[in-house]
Order: sequence, then C-alpha cells, then structure tokens
Amino acid sequence: MAVDVLLGLQWGDEGKGKIVDVLSAGYDLIARFQGGPNAGHTLEFEGKKFVLNTIPSGIFFDNTMNLIGNGVVIDPITLKKELDKLKDAGHDLLAKKNLMIAKKAHLILPTHQLLDAASEKKMGDGKIGSTLKGIGPTYMDKTGRNGLRIGDITLADFKDKYQKLVDKHTSMLQAMYGEVADFSEREAAFFEAIEYIKQFPLVDSEHLVNNYIKEGKKVLAEGAQGAMLDIDFGSYPFVTSSNTTAAGACTGLGIAPSKIGDVIGIFKAYCTRVGGGPFPTELHDETGEELRRIGHEFGATTGRPRRCGWIDLPALKYAIMLNGVTQMVMTKADVLSGFDKIYACTHYNYLGEQIDYMPYDICSVDAVPVLKEINGWAEDITGIDELNEIPAKLQSYIEFLEAELQVPIKWLSVGPDRKQTLVLH
Repeated sequence: MAVDVLLGLQWGDEGKGKIVDVLSAGYDLIARFQGGPNAGHTLEFEGKKFVLNTIPSGIFFDNTMNLIGNGVVIDPITLKKELDKLKDAGHDLLAKKNLMIAKKAHLILPTHQLLDAASEKKMGDGKIGSTLKGIGPTYMDKTGRNGLRIGDITLADFKDKYQKLVDKHTSMLQAMYGEVADFSEREAAFFEAIEYIKQFPLVDSEHLVNNYIKEGKKVLAEGAQGAMLDIDFGSYPFVTSSNTTAAGACTGLGIAPSKIGDVIGIFKAYCTRVGGGPFPTELHDETGEELRRIGHEFGATTGRPRRCGWIDLPALKYAIMLNGVTQMVMTKADVLSGFDKIYACTHYNYLGEQIDYMPYDICSVDAVPVLKEINGWAEDITGIDELNEIPAKLQSYIEFLEAELQVPIKWLSVGPDRKQTLVLH
C-alpha cells in the first residue's frame, strides 16, 4: 500500500478539511504532516460546524485513527482548547482513543508568540501577515536545533529545557525589540495543557506510519495551508514556515518518496489569499467584495477577510507540477452561481512578454494577468446530488480546466456540508 496525499494548490483555504472528512471513512489513518494552529480546517455535517486547527480532519469516524505528525508544530494551549471544544460537542477523543501525537513534533512556547508579534510589529508595512501564533519562530528554533519536542515533555528535565529556551527568547525580545513582556498567565496555561496532552498516545510516528503501510492499511496524509505558501516554492518571503507540498509529507511523517500514491490537489473555483504578498488575479472592486460575501471568505481561525480574485492557471499548473498531482477537487463552485461572466487567468504579462508559468519573482515585479472570459451559470447548485443536474455551463468550465491543467477533476464541492460533494469520475 502507498500513502495518498491531500493538499491545497493555491494560497490555502481551499477546503481541505471538508474533503478529508468526506474521504476519511475509506482510510485507516489520517496523518497531518506540517504546519501549525494557523490552519483552520472547517467541517460541516448533520447541522453542526467544526473548525480544526491542529487535529486531523478524520476524527469524526470511529474506525479511522488520526496522527499529528512530526512535521507539525503544536501549541499545547490551542490543542487543549480544541480538544475541550470537541468534548463539549460530544466527541471526547481521549475516550474514543483515535488521536495520536508524534514525539518528534515541535512545541510552540508562549515566548514564540511574543517573538512573532514583535517581529511583525518591527517590519511595519513590510510585514508578512503572520497569524501571530508563534509558528515561524518555532520552526526557526527547530532548524536552529534549539527546539523542544513533544517527546521532551515526558523527561525529568523538561522544565529545565523549557526555561533555557525561554531565557534565550526573553533576551532576544529585549535586545532586538526592546520588549519585556509578562507571559506568566499563558505560561501557567501552557504547563496545564502539557499535563493534559500526556494522556494521549505519544508515538514514534515514523515507525507507526510505515507499519500501517506494511500491513496494507490505507493512509491519507493531510496538508495545511497551500502549495503557493511553501517555504521553498511559494511567493517568498510571503510564505508559511514549512513545506506544504507533497515532499513535505515525506519529511513530515517519515515516509519514503516511493511510498507516495495518489496526490489529491484541492483548489477553489476562484482564488483567495490571506495576509500580505502578491496575488496577480486579486479583484479590488465590487466583484471581489461579492465573492467574499457569497463565499463567506473570512479566516476560520483568525476571522480575517480573505482577498478574492479569479482562478490563476499559471499558479495552478506550477502547484500541480511541484506536487505530482494525480487527481483534483474543485471546491466552492456554488459561489460562482449567478455570475453572468467569470474569468480565468491563462497567462501573465511579465517584463514585456507573455508567459504561462510562475516566474521567480512576482513580489517586486508585477505579473499582470491575461484573463479569458467564460460564460457563467445562473442555477443554484447547492442542492444537486446527481451528475446530470450539473449546469451545462459549469460542466463546460470543468472541461476547460481539465484541458488546461491536464489532470482530472474527480470531485466537485457544491456547498460546505460533507453531503454536498459529487464524484465526477
């Protein structure tokens, strides 16, 4: 058996949580492989709505195990709040025993969040647009070989290790930013959450995942954010701090590249972005506002309004190439219902020439979109559940995208509920 990978092909917020939830019943293990609690995977079913920040999106199926992998950075306070909310809603994961945590996953400390906020404040107008969750500084400590990991919380000298890192952080805050902050309240909550987390299975996840593979069990690796936010290949420096591409599933779970099976790429029927950074197809007009209003385009975790624009095919082709995408999911097609005309960016005008690929620099050099006009559809598609109910103009849009992207669109999402998903192929 191989590990299938599910990830976003744009700038995040493509609807990964919903699709993982839809597919979870067919997998033995759902494993989140990177990112931190800035992710907001929204799931809706049976009239209820859940937003998951760190926990994999397969936890609502009793026969599916879930793993927070080693590539994830974990804020214990946020994770405890998430677990408490689920328990209050009737999903006690301690009792269900379907959540495991990798020992090699790194910890977000209260001082990581202080460093994050101080750095953004100092950059002023040039800020990255961080969610201020402490994720970037945590990955910096990870690569700087200073970090603390989940496995450390069971050691007798954990508090000594913690204090050593906190002392480093407070020295940096004072020396670099002139800040002396009181984080005693959050520190107390941090250690309370650590004790709670100790009750969950803390596992050598690389062995666990590979044993699942050897036993012929089905594994789905769940990504966070999107390919265009990848630390190496995204619109640097306006990116996240981890590898959001399929390669990140290998390092984020400890699996060999040869063990990757299908790569399922998710994209919206249009495009959105949160925070700073380039966005070639962004709409600064009433149409952009309309997309935001109809699509409820506000961050699931932060509540920030998302920037909205038309679909960007050069960026999508780039993401498909980087990830080796074999199947795709198009979400939020229902948001475009009622638009007389919709548009797709097929090329960029860039430095005096027309190109159909993602160039090195779209931050300091404008990539001006070349737009193709497409007939929209008027029908409300949120209630359809048969392929023959798909409006002809939407079907034409799907066929246009498949021809351009050379990858089949296997699933079509027509609303936020898990039932509002059609299998096209």
